[in-house]
Amino acid sequence: MGKSLVVLGLLIAAAGALMWLLGRHGGGWLPGDIVIERKHVKFYFPVVTCLVLSLVLSLIAWLFRR
Repeated sequence: MGKSLVVLGLLIAAAGALMWLLGRHGGGWLPGDIVIERKHVKFYFPVVTCLVLSLVLSLIAWLFRR
């Protein structure tokens, strides 16, 4: 159980680093994501990105349970 938690933590950290790097270079913007830009505020809600990420993680979890 402990090793699984460490691996899961490393995967989450790697995914966060990847999203951070892609976000700085213009990536990570899927059609359907909500972006509102005002004078001093930028609001970004990645609706489609969350759905795609959820689908991928669900498929991976399903494959590991088989």
